[in-house]
Amino acid sequence: MAKTGPVQVAVVQMTCVPEKQPNVDKAVARIGEAAALGAQIVCLQELFHGQYPCQTEDHARYAEAEPIPGPSSDAIGAAAARHGVVVVGSLFERRAAGVYHNTATVHDADGRLLGLYRKMHIPDDPLYYEKFYFIPGDLGFKAFDTRFGRIGVCVCWDQWFPEAARLTALAGAEIIFYPTAIGWLPDEKEIYGASQHSAWETMMRSHAIANGVFVAAPNRVGREGRLQFWGASFVSDPYGNVIRRASHEAEEIVVVPCDLSLVDTARTHWPFLRDRRIDAYEGLMKRYLGAP
Repeated sequence: MAKTGPVQVAVVQMTCVPEKQPNVDKAVARIGEAAALGAQIVCLQELFHGQYPCQTEDHARYAEAEPIPGPSSDAIGAAAARHGVVVVGSLFERRAAGVYHNTATVHDADGRLLGLYRKMHIPDDPLYYEKFYFIPGDLGFKAFDTRFGRIGVCVCWDQWFPEAARLTALAGAEIIFYPTAIGWLPDEKEIYGASQHSAWETMMRSHAIANGVFVAAPNRVGREGRLQFWGASFVSDPYGNVIRRASHEAEEIVVVPCDLSLVDTARTHWPFLRDRRIDAYEGLMKRYLGAP
């Protein structure tokens, strides 16, 4: 059953080093720090256990992947149980030989692994060569009943697709988390940097409005290779208002109260789900409706 009332939500924005274990240790420590600040649900950034691997196409980086359950997921599950918090993680999953995913984990406040979300939309852009590493997800868009509310997870590139947010909300999510690794290319920042960041945030705020949900997006920060990750992790309410936003430069833990009763209020006053014409959307199942 969906929980109502204020839930303390934390997004963790941190830098990463090339070695895996220090990143896992830092993430575990940040979970504890967030819990000490009152957090009940903690979301880590995309692929928190290492530096972002997809700036190059390098077969050696497959060695960074792990099965789930595995060492990194076990570590954050143990932290969830130790501190009594729900934890959303994000891992490079080795499902089988030659089968790899960009996968989010959801651990309940007792440490149990409630399930996985495998990233559905896989980009292939300069310095974001994810199609080399990851197979698109096959678990669909989901919501998870946790001790502190029903939550959904999408991952980074998923955040640009209204369909992903809609289906996650229709699954019952009251909060949609977007673990993220996005930054500026050095030769684009001066001209396009501000508009790129604005588009990223605006897109997710629009998902909050259109679906009547809270949206929480932790992004990594700092320089890795040629990318400057822009941080600015944030939480939005169901009206698209940013409750709190982190800086572009520093490691931070953002903890905000999310009054889940606002989900019902927003959806009854702005009844977008009520007025959907589900009988008229067949075209969404086609690639394009214009001339071939």
